[in-house]
Amino acid sequence: MADAKREIERKYESDDGGLPDLTGVGPVAAVLDKGLVALDATYYDTADERLTAASLTLRRRTGGPDAGWHLKFPVAPGVRDEIRAPLSDTVPEELAALVRSRVRDAELIPLVRLRSARDVRHLVDAGGALLAEASLDTVTAERLTGKDRAAQWTEIEVELADGGDPALLDRLEKRLRKAGVRPAGSPSKLARALELTGGSRRAGTGPRPPVTAGDHVLAYLRAQRDVLVELDPAVRRDLPDAVHRMRVATRRARSTLRTFRGLLDRAVTDPVGAELKWLAGELGIDRDQEVLADRLTTALRSLPPALVTGPVPDRLTAWARARHGGAHAHLTGVLDSRRYLTLLDTLDALLADPPLRTAAGRKPRKALAKAVRKAERKLTDAVEQALRLPPGEERDLALHAARKKAKRTRYAAEAATEALGGPARSLTRSMKSLTTLLGDHQDSVMARRTLRELAAVAHAAGESTFTHGLLYGREEARAAATEAELAARWKEIGSGAAG
Repeated sequence: MADAKREIERKYESDDGGLPDLTGVGPVAAVLDKGLVALDATYYDTADERLTAASLTLRRRTGGPDAGWHLKFPVAPGVRDEIRAPLSDTVPEELAALVRSRVRDAELIPLVRLRSARDVRHLVDAGGALLAEASLDTVTAERLTGKDRAAQWTEIEVELADGGDPALLDRLEKRLRKAGVRPAGSPSKLARALELTGGSRRAGTGPRPPVTAGDHVLAYLRAQRDVLVELDPAVRRDLPDAVHRMRVATRRARSTLRTFRGLLDRAVTDPVGAELKWLAGELGIDRDQEVLADRLTTALRSLPPALVTGPVPDRLTAWARARHGGAHAHLTGVLDSRRYLTLLDTLDALLADPPLRTAAGRKPRKALAKAVRKAERKLTDAVEQALRLPPGEERDLALHAARKKAKRTRYAAEAATEALGGPARSLTRSMKSLTTLLGDHQDSVMARRTLRELAAVAHAAGESTFTHGLLYGREEARAAATEAELAARWKEIGSGAAG
């Protein structure tokens, strides 16, 4: 099973190639010589260097205390999450899965071999606790694809100990700079190796700034595709909020294809929209469960102990764990499916050769504003129809439908923001406020449904259902308050909505 570690480090280079004495920098009481370590790492990528283009590194390394396979994801400058797996002859499946959204069907092949002679120093405090590790690395790089090419260099690396204070790195850098050491010109050894042995295919001009209406829509759609690909490994790792963010990106992409049908050929985009709807539904299984569990757990904890009768907390915890475990396993299977990978390929193809209609070549302000106004009108009809209905199941369903239209209006405004400016930003804020209210209402509907199910299980087991009923009543009151707030909020929003 792969392990994860947060890596915080900085790289430097020096003309004289030496490591200055760092004793006395902040809490550093001593610098301990840990000797020379021989490291041998082979970096893997696709032939067209897709991992390198995304600043990901996958390597197999021997030597040192952490020999094995390492997959690194960028978090911030100088900060990466490193996923580790034991040594094996081939790329471990758990790591291959984490790069599947980028690799797809391409083969991972050896790209570069780096052999380093690492002179290690431990920076410790007065009690001997490790604060950071500084090393002087003499590196030999060998390109393994194309013509045989090699390069050599020396660099200094300073890595913070687990749980260390990042401010220490700033103080160490100040000492290093005074000694003539400067930050490295490349963010990683692999990047430098590629530059010195013939370059990388990463270089490119990227998409041009949006000019036409179609450009703006495609830029927004491209951003959502990028989010999907980027969040795939986070969803597989079950990181907080990853499923939610991936689901939102999926919905944004689908909404964009629906809202801007006047600019895009529906014969091409409608099938893509159908697949995005499928993916959003699959992501929703896990996300809806997560939201429900959070809501019910918080509500239960807010009750005085005297009002909690029977094993309600234990049953709720068991229910949440069972549902989440099953949902996450199912979702991982979805991300490994041919259908999902084909969807990513289809999005790539659509963006590479967009099915633009004549209107897409027009100036953006008028064309995008027309689509946004149309979304607003549909929202207005949906909200006002829902508010005319009496409280109950029919209104709940109508408010849920209105929520979907509010999201579509919000995403349309987001896509048009660069072209329309202030009005689009204002509409986005209003729609965010509205969807929050409508979302809370829908969460209450789902919470009440779940409480009825849990109460039925408790009743069948001969347990008290008093607490379930109490929570149900509170959810009912909360929904009524939300509906009242929604009516008042809509008077403010609706007065400015398109007619």
